[in-house]
Amino acid sequence: MTTKDGLIVLSGGMDSVTLLYEYQDSLALAVSFDYGSKHNARELPYARLHCERLGIEHLTIPLSFIGQYFRSALLEGGGAIPKGSYDEENMAATVVPFRNGIMLSIAAGLAESRGLTKVYLANHFGDHAIYPDCRASFIRPMHEAILQGTSNAVEVTAPYTDISKGDIARHGKLLGINYAETWSCYEGGDLQCGLCATCIERREAMQEAGIEDPTHYKQ
Repeated sequence: MTTKDGLIVLSGGMDSVTLLYEYQDSLALAVSFDYGSKHNARELPYARLHCERLGIEHLTIPLSFIGQYFRSALLEGGGAIPKGSYDEENMAATVVPFRNGIMLSIAAGLAESRGLTKVYLANHFGDHAIYPDCRASFIRPMHEAILQGTSNAVEVTAPYTDISKGDIARHGKLLGINYAETWSCYEGGDLQCGLCATCIERREAMQEAGIEDPTHYKQ
């Protein structure tokens, strides 16, 4: 029997939901963060839904200071979400400064307090060009710092660091995940826009994995 010694950082998006299902037998707790993004209100219900379905405890931790003090187009009041692919320079406007560093630090402290020894994160290779705190050059030193800085040697487990979103979608296909029950779009709103970088990447990933995209897009 697998020991449930892990905590997952769960947004409710494709990547972290796939990670949730792939490692469900090792997870005692899932943590989402409400940090004032435009799409938090659409993502978080999916995070709760999947945890309820799998019988995994789910917490939502408010990080309102990020929305209040940080600057990013991803945040409420931060300006319009740029359209286009991740490789375009204007997508840098969607960086939330040190977001993964902050969330991993909180997740590590929570894991330590619960006696859990692993924190799972679903960063992937496609994020690296724009988001510095998704790169292996960040994740690996962060793992070492958390390992050395926790009394029970908490590890950061980020198995998607060196694979693409298309690869993640392939994992999801094998796991039978219904991606209609995930949210990617940075704009929030009633429907996913279909034009922002994460919507484009979502579409391309499912196409690459041979999945018929169940998402209803505005465009």
